[in-house]
Amino acid sequence: MHRKAARYVTRTTTAAGAVAAAASSVAAAAVAASIVFSPVADASSRMDGVRADLQRAVQLNQITEEQALSFEAKLAGRILGEG
Repeated sequence: MHRKAARYVTRTTTAAGAVAAAASSVAAAAVAASIVFSPVADASSRMDGVRADLQRAVQLNQITEEQALSFEAKLAGRILGEG
């Protein structure tokens, strides 16, 4: 490969890497901002999500039904302020 071609490849690869890194940083910042500025879900919506997640874990045999019920009760106390 000619010396000029090698320099061109090196420069364009480095520039492309810098552009990709900058784009990645911008995307990460956008996701973080959307999380920070999104409204907080109310307690009942959060509990609905917890129930759905636990039910899915039971279906996948990751936890037992009893474990799901116990964990849901503990989280309900924290989320709903019952204990």
